Amino acid sequence: MCMIKTDIIIIGAGPVGIFAVFEAGLMKLKCHLIDAIPFAGGQLSEIYPKKPIYDIPGFPSVLAGDLVDNLMEQAKPFKPGFTLGERAESIVKQEDGTFIVTSSEGSKHNAPIIFIAGGLGSFEPRKPKIDNLDKYENKGIYYFIKDPKLFERKKIYISGGGDSALDWAIYFAEKTRNSVGLIHRSDFFRAHKDSVDKIHKLKNKGKIELYTNSEVISLEGEKSLESITIKNNNGGLKKLSLDYWLPLFGLSPKLGPIANWNLDIEKNAIKVNHTLDYQTNIPGIYAVGDVNTYPGKLKLILCGFHEATLAVQSAYKIINPNKKVVLKYTTVQGIQGFD
Repeated sequence: MCMIKTDIIIIGAGPVGIFAVFEAGLMKLKCHLIDAIPFAGGQLSEIYPKKPIYDIPGFPSVLAGDLVDNLMEQAKPFKPGFTLGERAESIVKQEDGTFIVTSSEGSKHNAPIIFIAGGLGSFEPRKPKIDNLDKYENKGIYYFIKDPKLFERKKIYISGGGDSALDWAIYFAEKTRNSVGLIHRSDFFRAHKDSVDKIHKLKNKGKIELYTNSEVISLEGEKSLESITIKNNNGGLKKLSLDYWLPLFGLSPKLGPIANWNLDIEKNAIKVNHTLDYQTNIPGIYAVGDVNTYPGKLKLILCGFHEATLAVQSAYKIINPNKKVVLKYTTVQGIQGFD
């Protein structure tokens, strides 16, 4: 198996990893991306490609899948390489200071710089503790919404108090003819204030059933889920008939092999030098996006774009120690891809 050589190996082909290709390309640096899933886009492609995202500059709203498509088009002139469907298993530093990254399938990649842009790492949904839950998984219970059309004109209840739960409740209430209910075990939401305000307005308009201080305690149905029972803090019970229940309690991240790479880890994330360039404790290895942590860290895509931009500037200095970094605005130099 031949060795793949490049300037920057990017572990993780999510939005931040793809954008790093563009920024590196502007500096005439080549990139190769490795990702365990068989397509680019990370969580945006795998979990919620049809979910609207609202905090990307210049886009009042953009579907996650469309954002990935746009990022890929933006990176295209710089001809990135991809090793998809293979997990990065090991990193070994060579005598010449470069690194070799070996994948789960034995593919080998060599570069002087590594960007870890693995998002939340490998992940699985946080599931409620209900005895017969597995009986109804994919038979009325879904933890991700890949295609909203599956749920159109159906009776759905969503559980959760974070951004994902509220975003989808708002989406179905505003964009479709669904009958929508939102269930949350508290009356305090962890979502953006604008989303919370929208939920209450939609409730007042009769477009959303809102059950706070409540949680689902049991599931009923023959071959598929037919009803759920919720219990409120006062002990009251209510049985609700439905087509789908969507418990959107977020993801439980696992770093996987990353945890074995001698990096400084704090609470399942990689510590980086945030005051300079998002480099890890190992010179030449950077961590950008949701996978890193530092004081004041915000897990937002737009913050990951910023981190990747500064990391590329720093990486250029390592690769070209005798060259001065001169920032050239794209409005002046344009986009000059690789031949």
